[in-house]
Amino acid sequence: MPPELLQGAEAESVAALKKAGALILGKTVTTEFAYFGPGPTRNPRNPAHTPGGSSSGSAAAVAAGLCPLALGTQTIGSIVRPASFCGVVGFKPSYERISRVGVIPLSPSLDHIGLFTTDVAGAALAAQVVIGDWRLEIGDLAKPVLGIPVGPYLARVSAEMQEHFRAVCRRLADAGYPTKSVSAMPDFEAIYERHYVVVDAEAARVHKDWFPRYRNLYHPKTVEKLEHGHSITDPQLQFALQGREQLRNELTALMDEHGLDLWISPSAVGPAPQGLDSTGDPVMNLPWTQAGLPAVNLPAGSTAGGLPLGLQLTARWYADEPLLLWATMLEKTLL
Repeated sequence: MPPELLQGAEAESVAALKKAGALILGKTVTTEFAYFGPGPTRNPRNPAHTPGGSSSGSAAAVAAGLCPLALGTQTIGSIVRPASFCGVVGFKPSYERISRVGVIPLSPSLDHIGLFTTDVAGAALAAQVVIGDWRLEIGDLAKPVLGIPVGPYLARVSAEMQEHFRAVCRRLADAGYPTKSVSAMPDFEAIYERHYVVVDAEAARVHKDWFPRYRNLYHPKTVEKLEHGHSITDPQLQFALQGREQLRNELTALMDEHGLDLWISPSAVGPAPQGLDSTGDPVMNLPWTQAGLPAVNLPAGSTAGGLPLGLQLTARWYADEPLLLWATMLEKTLL
C-alpha cells in the first residue's frame, strides 16, 4: 500500500468507539482496497472456504470469537455477505449514517461503513455510538410485514439457497409474520450494470494518482477493474449515478403500495464458496446498497455440511432504528 495512504487522522467511526471506551485490538484484513483482490483470511466455520469480502477479517474475527465487534465497509456486498458466510450479524446502515471521514474510499457514492457483531443487541448498542443522530426511543413496534422481492433479482440465488429461503419464509409465516410476495426490480440487469459503472469509474478516479505510480503492486483483479473504470466517461458515470435515488424511490413506492415494513431476501447466492481465490458473489446485496437502504444479515441456519446461511432484512431509507428492533424479533424466531 502506498505509504501516504496510512497518514492522517483516524476514522471518525474509530474515534467515536474509542471515546465510548472501546478497546481497539487491531486492523483486520480486507480485500485489496475493499475491491476484489482477496486476502489470506479463512472462514472460521470451515477454513477451506472463503469468509467473504471485502470485510473478510472483520467477519472472521467476530465469528472466531476474537472480538465482539468489528467495523467493515460495504460498496456492493462487503458486510452482509461475509456476515452470512461466517454466521454473524452484519449491519449496513443507511448511506452516510456512519461517517466515512478518515476511511480510504472505493466508490464514495456507494461506500457504507457498518458493523459486525455476534447478535443484533450488540449491533444496536454500537450503532448508538457511531451514529450521532441515533434515536433511542421510537415506541413499540408490531410484527413487521415482510415483502419477498419476486423476479429476476431473487432468481440469482442457487437452488440450495432457494430451498432454504422458502423454508425460512415458512418459519416466519408460521411464527405470525405477515409475508407478501411482490414483483420487484424487473430491470435488475440494468440495476446490476449501472452499479459496476459507478464502482469502477469512481474507483479509477480515487486511484488516478496512485495507480500509475504503483501499478505493479496492485492485485490483477484490481488492475482489471481500474482499467475498466478509466474507460468510463463522466457523462456515463453521471447517468449511472441517477439510478441510486430512482431505485430507492421505486422500492419505497412498492413498500407503500403493499404495506411492507421490510424486504427479506437471501444474504448471498449460497454458502461460502470453497477456496480463497474468490470472496463470493455480492449480487444479493447490490440493489439495497445502490439504493442506500439499511440492511442487516441474520444467521438463519446452515447447510448439511455446517456452512452458515443468512437472511437479509432491508428497511426504508433512514429506518435503521426500527430495522434493528424488528431484527431482534426475527432473530429469536430464527435461532
